[in-house]
Amino acid sequence: MAPPTTRSVLSIDLKKKPWEQNPPLHNRWHPDIPHVAVVNTGEVFRVEMVDWTGGAIRDDDSPLDVKSLDLSTVHYLSGPIRILDNDGIPAKPGDLLAVEICNLGPLPGDEWGFTATFDRENGGGFLTDHFPCATKAIWYFQGIYAHSPQIPGVRFPGLTHPGIIGTAPSMELLNIWNKRERDIQENGVGSFKLCEVLHTRPLANLPSTKSCLLGKIEKGSSEWEKIAKEAARTIPGRENGGNCDIKNLSRGAKVYLPVFVEGANLSTGDMHFSQGDGEVSFCGAIEMSGFLELKCEIIRGGMKEYLTPMGPTPLHVNPIFEIGPVEPRFSEWLVFEGISVDESGRQHYLDATVAYKRAVLNAIDYISKFGYSKEQVYLLLSCIPCEGRISGIVDAPNAVATLAIPTAIFDQDIRPKKNIVPIGPRLVRKPDVFKCTYDGNLPLTRNPSATS
Repeated sequence: MAPPTTRSVLSIDLKKKPWEQNPPLHNRWHPDIPHVAVVNTGEVFRVEMVDWTGGAIRDDDSPLDVKSLDLSTVHYLSGPIRILDNDGIPAKPGDLLAVEICNLGPLPGDEWGFTATFDRENGGGFLTDHFPCATKAIWYFQGIYAHSPQIPGVRFPGLTHPGIIGTAPSMELLNIWNKRERDIQENGVGSFKLCEVLHTRPLANLPSTKSCLLGKIEKGSSEWEKIAKEAARTIPGRENGGNCDIKNLSRGAKVYLPVFVEGANLSTGDMHFSQGDGEVSFCGAIEMSGFLELKCEIIRGGMKEYLTPMGPTPLHVNPIFEIGPVEPRFSEWLVFEGISVDESGRQHYLDATVAYKRAVLNAIDYISKFGYSKEQVYLLLSCIPCEGRISGIVDAPNAVATLAIPTAIFDQDIRPKKNIVPIGPRLVRKPDVFKCTYDGNLPLTRNPSATS
């Protein structure tokens, strides 16, 4: 007997704003955000979602929408969804919620996405000290492939996945988040030795009532006022899963999420057509609207059975991810190494962040020799299915990070050769990514030996 048809539990109207959706979306984590749908274990259900900005970035040739984006609004999530077993008993705190991704993709009629970098004064990115300007590239989908008019000579299959999938925190866990993130925000620069570029960006994103969307809770009510002051932003990944941005969570993948509240209250969003490891430009996947078809199971008592706390309470756990069997088949890669020595030549001790930054910079400078602007390559490394690795973390003083790029995505051979660097016949420097000016006065980092 054929299985039942997938049931649609949350639909999106792309002509409406996130707060106009029925039911409305949410952009915070809090145990008291009410669920908007109920599903049983074993049934396959469909969830639709807007892109993470809620449609604020447009399919046009102006990057001003990126430069001026209000980051207090993101991410817009679909849910929460209450999970029951087949006896009608909800998931309980201490359970594990196994979420299988059965199918996913862009919404029909909306087969496009964008990759961008934020202005250094408004979010920045991993290399914001090198690339302070807001930029944007538009991607169009043809089946499993993506191409961009702003980055010609590149075409690749996407490994589509949700950037965010997570359960609601308990009040105890929410308080833990807010306390530790407030501490790093208030004391981090003075008390931690950080890679210099990182502390030019926000150290944390603390609860804020600005642009807070709490689903069915009416804005301005006393309940909204209380929750909005406590609710956690969705920017980082945490114990509940959340914004993990794991590019391999595609068809057939499973996520084992800890349950902290009755019903689990599952939410998801931030759909990506494709992403590179690290999502280095920050707005750095191919961001899109999309859908997920999911199936859930409840593992009773699974947190204690399978997750060992790494901290002072039983809540200090992390999800487990089971990668699916479907991914692009690349056989040839060009791998760039980075070590924990910064652009000034200064040694850092086993700093994997500095090492990965160096690997990305090495890749950008190299690929730009083949007719691309460095802004084009920066966006490209953020959204193609490239593989980032910590290759060495014990051999003092240098951490070693690597970035592997599939060579088949280019229409020319980008490997080193004895003769002069070739330029592909269809590849020209223009068009380029759409780019704003940088109007701030923060100092830039220059590599004195890099190519122009």
